[in-house]
Amino acid sequence: MKLLVLMLALVSVQSAEPQDINVTGKWLFQVETGAGSGTPTVEFKQDGEKLTGRYTGQLGDVDFTGTLKGKTITFTFSSSVSGFDIKATYTGTVETKDSMKGTLVIEGLGEGTFTGKRQ
Repeated sequence: MKLLVLMLALVSVQSAEPQDINVTGKWLFQVETGAGSGTPTVEFKQDGEKLTGRYTGQLGDVDFTGTLKGKTITFTFSSSVSGFDIKATYTGTVETKDSMKGTLVIEGLGEGTFTGKRQ
């Protein structure tokens, strides 16, 4: 019986951990792509698993939508840069309450990596 209680307690702790993640706030990103690097700011607003926010950087000043499921974060936005329409998708992992990292795909331009630190 004690083993069952212990196992249930561990499952409860492990399953509660991802829901405790909240990325709301301003983040500074370091982005590296084949086309160059940049340091955009990303402001997240989180409502459960739903994310909205604003990206400000080399690809414009645009709103985005996304999700945070467990520790996996994904957000996407579209912009127009020098007359070219682009779509950027960031996918990564929230490593701590103040850091994340992952990859990005800019359709038609290539792929890269990012790290993010909460400000």
